[in-house]
Amino acid sequence: MNIKRKILLLAMGFVILGGSALRGQSVTPERQIQAIPKSDAKRSIAPYFNPATTKKKIPDSDGFIQRWLLLEPINKTNRGNTVFVDSYLRTAFATEYFPNQFTVIPKHGDIVKVADQELKWHALESNNFNVKLFRFAYGLDKQIYGVLFWAVTVVNCPQEMKNVRMAVGSNSASMWWLNGKEAVLLSGDRRMVMDDVVSNRLKLNKGKNIVRGAVINGPGMSDFCVRFLDENGKPIKGMTISYE
Repeated sequence: MNIKRKILLLAMGFVILGGSALRGQSVTPERQIQAIPKSDAKRSIAPYFNPATTKKKIPDSDGFIQRWLLLEPINKTNRGNTVFVDSYLRTAFATEYFPNQFTVIPKHGDIVKVADQELKWHALESNNFNVKLFRFAYGLDKQIYGVLFWAVTVVNCPQEMKNVRMAVGSNSASMWWLNGKEAVLLSGDRRMVMDDVVSNRLKLNKGKNIVRGAVINGPGMSDFCVRFLDENGKPIKGMTISYE
């Protein structure tokens, strides 16, 4: 084999190796949207959500809450999720983005103004045990990365329930309140796992109980799941869920 042929083969080898390395690189946040299947090119929140109704709604067979009021995503630019330490999250979640954000029970279609954004509340029922926030934002043609979501629901109990726990999973970080008091904080860059973090013992009042949550994410998917467990760790199903 002559020298010129050896040089040519070596050059071709470097090109092949270089191409393989590039293909092995992780997708950047800016390009993740390209990974969405062509079948999802039409923007829609179906089949992940249905409009919420006033019909009686109970948790699913495993106790997960599927009826929620969701606010369209707030722009909260984060290029990565490593910043989601407790101190950062407490500041981010304590910031007032819109009036009465910790007390309001919004109505479907209500509009709030956050800086230069006008965002709408949507009363929806998830078709899965988890609430797919990425699909909610993508389906409505809203921002999908560098986002902060707010969620509200009303849990109606036939009687007072003591020693219950709120069990939450989220992607990425989140904070959850029950009747205006902090119940659960999920910090760090995490994937959603059911019952990932479980609260201390709580009390559900007879009648209405307000569950409020905030989920923050940089790049990647966003979703959450919430249910209540009794003092024996079993899912509580004897409640109804409403959005008003």
